[in-house]
Amino acid sequence: MQAAAIAFMAAASAQAGTIHVEPGANGQERLQAALIDAKPGDIVEIGAGRFDLTDGLSLDVNGVTVRGAGPDKTVLSFKTQQGAGEGLLVTSDNVVLRDFAVEDAKGDGIKSKGADQIVYKNIRVEWTGGPKATNGAYGLYPVESVNVLIDGALVKGASDAGIYVGQSKNIIVRNSTAMFNVAGIEIENSYDADVHSNIAMHNTGGILVFDLPNLPQQGGHNVRVFSNRVERNDTANFAPKGNIVASVPTGTGVMVMANHDVHVFANAIGENATTNVMIVAYQNSFADKAYNPLARNILVRDNQHGRAGWAPGFPGGAELAAALGGALTPVFWDGVGGDAANVQFRDAVPAISLNIPAQGVPLTQANPAPYKAPATAPAADLPTIVMPAAMEAAAK
Repeated sequence: MQAAAIAFMAAASAQAGTIHVEPGANGQERLQAALIDAKPGDIVEIGAGRFDLTDGLSLDVNGVTVRGAGPDKTVLSFKTQQGAGEGLLVTSDNVVLRDFAVEDAKGDGIKSKGADQIVYKNIRVEWTGGPKATNGAYGLYPVESVNVLIDGALVKGASDAGIYVGQSKNIIVRNSTAMFNVAGIEIENSYDADVHSNIAMHNTGGILVFDLPNLPQQGGHNVRVFSNRVERNDTANFAPKGNIVASVPTGTGVMVMANHDVHVFANAIGENATTNVMIVAYQNSFADKAYNPLARNILVRDNQHGRAGWAPGFPGGAELAAALGGALTPVFWDGVGGDAANVQFRDAVPAISLNIPAQGVPLTQANPAPYKAPATAPAADLPTIVMPAAMEAAAK
């Protein structure tokens, strides 16, 4: 941060005030007014209790903290929301969101767009009716940002991804739990991310690292997925038709698609009916000439594996499992790109390559064989992601 920005933040902090908002009559108007009237450095403190809201909320003031009494005490309920937008939309920088819950938003739970240096701490987002295609797409949805810290979140019921970070840079998702979503945690078209010490359980797919065409930022890379529990991802896919995650097979642990320089290590992964780890190319046709659909420079190492692959959830999966003796291996790669893709499996479990000859070729043309490591040495360890000190302080 430049010196002028540091001086500005220090001055704002010196003048900071606290705006208290308690549940009760006209809660919608009073809470939105507090978010509009807040000044840089202010705390909007939301009291314990339930706010029954009929419209989305928004914040566009820099340097504001929005703080509740705890994710089971301060509840922003959007069950009677009239529109289809977000529960809370943030479009400002240096924001801290902590210690409250968002329930039953008609659209995304909390979306932040272009909000650099944003902290989500001890936040719960939930669709209380369980998994449904009519639930909002994303629980926590930071996009197009630099410095994103998600710490201690709980998200349930998102019809796309519970915790999603897209088209962003310098990201940490840690100590969080994603359950009963289509994708538990998803890092999409993003650079430099650490996803660690999380629980992804009872989703369709646990942790996804994707890169898609036709987006302003692509070429996702430098992503570390480590020290997570990715177990029993057994919720049937309930994404609306046409959504990219509608193709994620039920029972997927970790899935890496079309990214480069991704390391998956030291995770506990098991009881995933399709597979524990799959590395694949983007399968659909595309016209974006700048897009690379292949997964490359991928390292999978030192993970602890439980049972996997007994009921693959993708077309042709059952036949493939039968051909392999009744189950898929805990780790597999589609094989697109061959040795040049430099996909390295170094776990103590069986692995296969499907040896699909090119991007977009259907699974029916797979020629599975035991995985054979390429001669290329795996890349050096990826760098640890570091957040600005003020963000780490705000997350304590």
